Amino acid sequence: MSLYTAKEIMDIIPHRYPFLLIDTIEELEPGVRATGKKCVSINEPFFQGHFPGNPVMPGVLIIEALAQVGAVAILSEPKWKGHTAYFAGIDKAKFKQKVVPGDVLTLRMEIIKVKGPIGVGKAEALVDGKLAASGELTFAIG
Repeated sequence: MSLYTAKEIMDIIPHRYPFLLIDTIEELEPGVRATGKKCVSINEPFFQGHFPGNPVMPGVLIIEALAQVGAVAILSEPKWKGHTAYFAGIDKAKFKQKVVPGDVLTLRMEIIKVKGPIGVGKAEALVDGKLAASGELTFAIG
């Protein structure tokens, strides 16, 4: 059973269809870490052009899904409630395998540093327990 559904996620972050890229939050320690899921469907709008006949989820959207999980983690902390977390940087991004329709992405984000409204999270996206993408994401809370 999920901790948060898409509806509850939308109470925390401002993203909406077609740009809400997480379906559930499975684990949450506010301000510290979160784990979410994205069920990748052939009906995703980006598959129309990436790539016709060979659908692959764009790496930048995997990173965005990870950032959204991180936003839920940090914005669940009471002092940041009602704020917005913005991308401020990406470091050490690596893509290890394709993500295709039918895959379920497990999205993990651990907040490793926060100084004022700026922070960094260590991110991992997995499919069937295998690493698909990783990186360090910097955010700014506005």
